[in-house]
Amino acid sequence: MDEGQVGEMLRQALIVIVKLSGPPLLLSLVVGLLIALVQAVTQINETALTFVPKVLTIGLSLLLLGSFMMSTLSDYTRLLFDKLVAIGGS
Repeated sequence: MDEGQVGEMLRQALIVIVKLSGPPLLLSLVVGLLIALVQAVTQINETALTFVPKVLTIGLSLLLLGSFMMSTLSDYTRLLFDKLVAIGGS
């Protein structure tokens, strides 16, 4: 395995990380911004008001996107194991 292949595997790993972590983080960011806007308008300063909707949003996103995340991670894992077998066979 040469440097080009190692770099390609690292690039693919970073893409998988973004695919897996991006949707829950973006959804919690949007919900956090909306809650902060509501708090600024109504002048309600309650910490549970920001925490609970974000946790529910992350849980819901993981529930809805779990199969996509699992298939993405298992595809990448299979690719890694195939590369390991190819290296060991040569």
